[in-house]
Amino acid sequence: MTFHVVTLFPGAFDSYLGESILKRAIEDKKVKVKLYNPRDFAEDKWDRIDRKAYGGGPGMVIQAAPVARAIEKAVKAAKGRGTKKPHIKIVFFSPSGVQFDTSYAKSAAKKYDHIIFVCGRYEGIDARVKKMFKMEDVSVGPYVLTGGELPAMVMIDCIARQVEGVLGSFDSREEERVASPDVYTRPEIVAYKGKKYRVPKILLSGNHAEIEKWRGGQK
Repeated sequence: MTFHVVTLFPGAFDSYLGESILKRAIEDKKVKVKLYNPRDFAEDKWDRIDRKAYGGGPGMVIQAAPVARAIEKAVKAAKGRGTKKPHIKIVFFSPSGVQFDTSYAKSAAKKYDHIIFVCGRYEGIDARVKKMFKMEDVSVGPYVLTGGELPAMVMIDCIARQVEGVLGSFDSREEERVASPDVYTRPEIVAYKGKKYRVPKILLSGNHAEIEKWRGGQK
């Protein structure tokens, strides 16, 4: 699985991709993440890619051409030189798009070899880009964010979990087993400000059937 991200701020991905499970998955070549900055495809000698919106309004709009060239390069990289035709999906982030969830992540992991994320900023990207490429509007939640970088990271994290080998064992995926939102570890009793907080007795019983039932009831 290869994730391609079109973003004006590629540095925003450094810390998250450089830690923990995703870092290991990239090092182990279970997933790849490639970044494309529209500024690198700007015709302006100052690498300027934003202009005022037609019709007026506050803020600036990202020009279509530099973004289109970045997407084109991502598509070309995805197709590669192999004889096998890859399955490619392009995602455009929008609050009004299809709601992203675990089911979406599972489906995407099975269907596609490459997913291209187009991250907007400022007042957004010139809408003509969506007419140049077949893409899907996707939302990660009922709210508006400053840019598409966080949604891209959310989707990369969630979809990567569905790639075999990323978590070591598929049993590690909470969505595939009975899991409680509350978890406990040693010591059995934690003292804090004069009070003692104990692990639920059922978890100490050794009765796995009852423990699974308890976990199911905690959702």
